[in-house]
Amino acid sequence: VQLQASGGGLVQAGGSLGFSCAASGGTFSNYALGWFRHTPGKEREFLARISGSGGLIHVADSVKGRFTISRDNAKNTVYLQMNSLQPEDTDVYYCVADQSYSTLSGTTRLPRYWGQGTLVTVSS
Repeated sequence: VQLQASGGGLVQAGGSLGFSCAASGGTFSNYALGWFRHTPGKEREFLARISGSGGLIHVADSVKGRFTISRDNAKNTVYLQMNSLQPEDTDVYYCVADQSYSTLSGTTRLPRYWGQGTLVTVSS
């Protein structure tokens, strides 16, 4: 599975940004999708995951209420909407995919497929 993310960029504190991530090379609905963020020197952080059907959603407590994950299986795309962004949200964001929803949070192993990182910068 190949993942191609778009979106991100520069925003002022309190603003919003959105990502989309298009998948190819597999049957999209067979894969759970999610988002991480990571910059060298900082801890890799799980943000959100969504099951293949979209029926299961888990958003990390650290961003709950501000970040929303969704998917459109007809478009082979997963989305991350980020609101009320703060400077501490500055990071490199990655979309991820795995056939196992239960492991997508990264607590037992890292997701199998990763998109290219996309930088988000939140200015104060």
